[in-house]
Amino acid sequence: MTSRQRSIWVGIMIILAYAMLTYTITGNRVLGIPTDIASGLAVIFIPILMRPMFDAPGNRGLNMAYMAARFVEGALMIGGGIMLAVPACAAYRNDIYQFVHIWFFIAGAMFFYALLYRTKVVPRYIPVWGFLAALGLLLVTVMNLFAITNPFLEVLVIPMILNELFLAIWLMVKGLDVLNDGPKRASTLNADRCLAGSGSASTPGTTFFQE
Repeated sequence: MTSRQRSIWVGIMIILAYAMLTYTITGNRVLGIPTDIASGLAVIFIPILMRPMFDAPGNRGLNMAYMAARFVEGALMIGGGIMLAVPACAAYRNDIYQFVHIWFFIAGAMFFYALLYRTKVVPRYIPVWGFLAALGLLLVTVMNLFAITNPFLEVLVIPMILNELFLAIWLMVKGLDVLNDGPKRASTLNADRCLAGSGSASTPGTTFFQE
């Protein structure tokens, strides 16, 4: 798969992941079952498609955490679709999204944007925007746990949606910056370290956003 094809497919998967809103909007179980399952599969495929870009030596731990969060998130969405197929369990679908799924979504988003920032495969303002949006969503979610509601807090959800849609369009139109993909950057970093010797500088990739 070429980098261009990978970019397009990731963009498509990001948009497809929002198909889970079909049941939320329509309340139609017939539509909700396939769209929930399709959304879950899309969420699982995104980290698989991005793995070659993220799997540099300094990013492997973070990438594994990202993949784990997305796999669980996707599995929960597929489970939500299956629950809609069983009338007695349909009521639990919303509980899964509200009390369990949301935490894996937030964790996966933070890992994702940290990896995008570190690998520079997209302009850095996109992951910075996304990470801040994920923090806003985390704030709203924590407030909801304590039954604290405020219309202004609910607005903090919007930047997350806008960022993901913007990123999807960017990937389909502009694509990933293959000159800055993870493996190539790792080789460059290792070469720089060899030239610099074994001084007191820290190892690249030891902090969340470190290059």
